[in-house]
Amino acid sequence: MASTLAAAEAQPPLPRDIAYAQAALVTRAARTLFISGQVPEAPDGTVPEDFDAQCRQAWRNVLAVVKDAGMTERNLVKVTIFLSDRRHREANARIRHEVPGDHNPALTVIITGIYEEVWLLEIEAIAAA
Repeated sequence: MASTLAAAEAQPPLPRDIAYAQAALVTRAARTLFISGQVPEAPDGTVPEDFDAQCRQAWRNVLAVVKDAGMTERNLVKVTIFLSDRRHREANARIRHEVPGDHNPALTVIITGIYEEVWLLEIEAIAAA
């Protein structure tokens, strides 16, 4: 069954030139995937040192879970990104726009303490198909 995502693909509630989607409307979804917080740890247990590499690794981990469920980044409807420091906001935004391209799921970014000090972020998400 094909994914039917509105808001980011049909009528967004706000103009597309904003930094994120205010909402993502899911209609006729047969499956909903709730993705636990994905950390910037590679399958071999290594953690990159800099934020950009950690952010890309956390996104790879999110997308691996999405792919395992037979979905793609276009199925993401809600993403929550936890940043360890406000200084990472701009790099996070830049990389976040690289990953799903022109697809903008609903988004929340929270500045908070992260479970392991070496992790600079964690990403959780919801996908629907």
